[in-house]
Amino acid sequence: MLLICLWATTLANAGASKATPLQGGTLDPDGKTVWYDAQQLGIEGKGWEDTESTYDRLPRKAKGVVPQRVWNYGRFPAGLSVRFATDAETVRVRWTLSDEKHNFDHISDIATSGIDLYYRNERSGKFRYTHADFRTFTPKKRVNTTSFDLPQSEEYELNLPTYRILDRLEIGVPKGKTLSKFAPRDLSQVIVFYGTSITQGGNASRPGLSAVTMVRRKLDVPVVNLGICGNGKMEIEMAELIAELDPAVYVVDCLWNMNMRHVSERVEPFIRKLREIRPTTPIVLAEDSHYDDQPTEKGDMVRKVVEKLIAEGHQNLYFLPNTGMLGDDGDGAVEDRHPNDLGMYRQAEVFIQFLKPILETRKSN
Repeated sequence: MLLICLWATTLANAGASKATPLQGGTLDPDGKTVWYDAQQLGIEGKGWEDTESTYDRLPRKAKGVVPQRVWNYGRFPAGLSVRFATDAETVRVRWTLSDEKHNFDHISDIATSGIDLYYRNERSGKFRYTHADFRTFTPKKRVNTTSFDLPQSEEYELNLPTYRILDRLEIGVPKGKTLSKFAPRDLSQVIVFYGTSITQGGNASRPGLSAVTMVRRKLDVPVVNLGICGNGKMEIEMAELIAELDPAVYVVDCLWNMNMRHVSERVEPFIRKLREIRPTTPIVLAEDSHYDDQPTEKGDMVRKVVEKLIAEGHQNLYFLPNTGMLGDDGDGAVEDRHPNDLGMYRQAEVFIQFLKPILETRKSN
């Protein structure tokens, strides 16, 4: 049985007493910092344990089965994160990137190749952004190091690069301080997102501002991000693959990568296959966003498929209109489709309001 391997903690068990200090760190040559491999903390957001590389999102067995471009983009750690506790006032992060850099003129280097850190505010219980010193960061370097001054908190969350293969990730604390891991999180509320570059995080200015990551952070639930840049096309192989996961809900948001023929030929078989393997799991089909907040022709086609299947007796199928995803002021997108930070926020809010009642129903059952 395949497990969704997501490591995290809820607010109820976020206290340092529930976190276990790591052992076996490596002392830096400076004699001041002890480094730990992030694998010791657990990687949150992976759907499969058996991946070719630690920070890949697709399982090893998908290689040669899914289209090559799907496999290539599935190697980027978009949506993955690491949670930890520490008694240190500062931490250092060192991450090693692949040599290959994909050039995106409309996405920041921090989003494609960088990291960001959040902490749980002890008064509100919500996650807040912690600034980092990126003056020494450059995507041209394979190995980057930065430091964070930590607000007092019992839980920190480090978000990983969106569009770059990550070879290694290390967290360093001052000698004499501890770095602690949390127990595995309750997985009953996992959301699996499958979609396009927008799902993957394009064009948020940094990893933590992607819509999917904001959904995870604001709903405080585990999320698997299977956004595949330019290649969220609802192949039947992808239906079979994501059906191996057992989430609380699937969100399928692929229409920006699909033409009318794709929609006509693939949407219904994809849903039927997913429903065949997961007969009761809620499935949300999202309409493609529109810069002027208007319904789309492809969205109308998907809505009719959902209505047809519901009329046949299929339950827990939902169509999510694009209303509000980018707003109607033209300020939510970089061009006419990829959300900027404002658009990501708006899209996340639409997802959150739609998913809340579905998750609550699943939780009560």
